Amino acid sequence: MGNPKAFLTIHRKEAGHRPVHDRIHDFGEVEQTLNSNDRRMQASRCMDCGVPFCHWDCPLGNKPPEWNDALYKGDWELAYRLLNSTNDFPEFTGRICPALCEKACVLNLVEHEPTTNRENEAAITEHAFEENYVRIHHPERNGKKVAVIGAGPAGLVAANRLNLKGYMVTVFDKNEDAGGLLRYGIPNFKLNKAVIDRRIDVLMQEGITFKYNQNIDVSKLPEGFDAYVIATGTPTARDLAIPGREFKGVYFALDMLAQQNRVLAGCEYTKDQLVSAKGKDVLVIGGGDTGSDCIGTAHRQGCKSVTQIEIMPKPAEGPDDPANPWPNWPRTLKTTTSHEEGCTRRWNINSLRFIGKDGKLTGVEVQEITWKPNPEGGRPIMEAVGSPEVIKADMVLLAMGFLKPELPQLAPNVFVAGDVVSGPSLVVRAMASGRDAAEKVDNFFH
Repeated sequence: MGNPKAFLTIHRKEAGHRPVHDRIHDFGEVEQTLNSNDRRMQASRCMDCGVPFCHWDCPLGNKPPEWNDALYKGDWELAYRLLNSTNDFPEFTGRICPALCEKACVLNLVEHEPTTNRENEAAITEHAFEENYVRIHHPERNGKKVAVIGAGPAGLVAANRLNLKGYMVTVFDKNEDAGGLLRYGIPNFKLNKAVIDRRIDVLMQEGITFKYNQNIDVSKLPEGFDAYVIATGTPTARDLAIPGREFKGVYFALDMLAQQNRVLAGCEYTKDQLVSAKGKDVLVIGGGDTGSDCIGTAHRQGCKSVTQIEIMPKPAEGPDDPANPWPNWPRTLKTTTSHEEGCTRRWNINSLRFIGKDGKLTGVEVQEITWKPNPEGGRPIMEAVGSPEVIKADMVLLAMGFLKPELPQLAPNVFVAGDVVSGPSLVVRAMASGRDAAEKVDNFFH
């Protein structure tokens, strides 16, 4: 620990974001970066706690005290080696992870100024690519072949780990490129797709084969492999089966997000095919990160207004969650960069029906509700409050999460990883699941 008193004299300093008036006109990454000296000073704030709760709370088991110390001392290569030993792709988590480690940081309990672990991760990894610290490995082959179905974060980690263990790995994906929701769900303003391409190039140089546009039926897996890892995620979005669902203008969130990312990658669509918010009053149904991504994308497409509604109550405001105290994740109100760009947010709102004219959406009838305890236990009871109202909307984006798929009975040499196991969750948890699946495959052969 290079400077044991830094946390007493140096305050948390975040890189910040590009100004709203600038960033809403393009899809460039919103987050900025600190200079190398400021980044090292931020790393020096890590206290090297007796009990590192950051390590405890990270699904990957990252060790921030170790790589923060190396970063503070200026040894960027050692910092990357330590980080990469537990995290296969820190350039992804360094941009989009909610940073469970930071909420569990002792400095978050004491001062609400945790170490900037997530930003440090991203900076360390970018430096590693710039300085050629990212080495190409050529593992000795063991003669076994493994198929990974799904090129999202779980599948990519499983493929990477198995390849480094000597297996010949082929990754199949239904899309035209790798990344899963990293590529076709998360907007470019949060994760530039060149970051994914750069890592895929490394994986290919190390011997992994990628086969795209392959819609694999998991009950009829491709022949010629000794083992399989299914990492197909949760492709089915939760629908809203209320009257008027058939009106033109009601879309799943990924209809918009995936298409916009494809447009930025060079794909072309006809006017009738485009899911665009340009000039429209947009209503986002669902208060999570996917809904937030829709808000930011709608602004960049030139929407007239955005409203976001959520059926659940408004979370507690402030840094502390009385119902879920430190070091657990605080379920408090989250305001994203997309919300800062302009959005009306409402909670305890239930959608009753879509309203339209000549087959096109014009609004949504909603009802304010309250939740009351169920005297029989279990799920609270929803009760209406006041009278229904209509929210004007030319476009509705359904961002209410995804459904966990049902898998058939699997053979002993077939393993599962990521959201297909847990249901929709965090990228960092999917990556941890991919690592665990690779370990299970390896144990199967030994």
